[in-house]
Amino acid sequence: MHMKTHNGEKPYDCNQCGKAFAYPSFLKYHKRTHTGEKPFECNQCGKAFASHTYLHRHKRIHTGEKPYECNQCGKAFAWHTHLHRHKRIHTGEKPYECNQCGKAFAYHNTLQNHKRTHTGEKPYECNQCGKAFAHHNTLQEHERSHTGEKPYECNQCGKAFARHSTLQKHKRTHTGEKPYDNNQCGKAFADRSNLKMHERTHIVEKPY
Repeated sequence: MHMKTHNGEKPYDCNQCGKAFAYPSFLKYHKRTHTGEKPFECNQCGKAFASHTYLHRHKRIHTGEKPYECNQCGKAFAWHTHLHRHKRIHTGEKPYECNQCGKAFAYHNTLQNHKRTHTGEKPYECNQCGKAFAHHNTLQEHERSHTGEKPYECNQCGKAFARHSTLQKHKRTHTGEKPYDNNQCGKAFADRSNLKMHERTHIVEKPY
């Protein structure tokens, strides 16, 4: 039976969709995608799964177990797929390429988000005002304009913000960091928008 994984033989076909498998157990698990059967239930939260393997992986959410460690930076993950994705940070691998502009991405979901810049698709709609957004996290940030929620708090002065990016900008008032340099005069700014305003002072209108 083990030899099937080496020779590529898949003699067990699904009679509903035709997908083939090397082992009858794999076919059995697959059939549950058609029937919706999920016989393996988590005893902590009640979530159910089609296979014992999926249940075992899920339980790491509750236990905090992270058995997959990056051998370059030591960061640990609960799932092997997440470790595999993380490693692209170190390798620079970007296997997902946009077929419209050629821009490449490390993650499939980042490519999907990018494609909306071409299509103009905005699938995430605010249920309070109807405004639509291309990305879910942008919708979440917008919703705070209705709720007044400010989950990002400065650990130095206690001031709170609705957006993480706004907190990062605010922190520079404490650190004095000015990461945005003008490449013409060298003057530095804490905020990108202030740099953009300054750059206009260098634009000299050419006489005709």
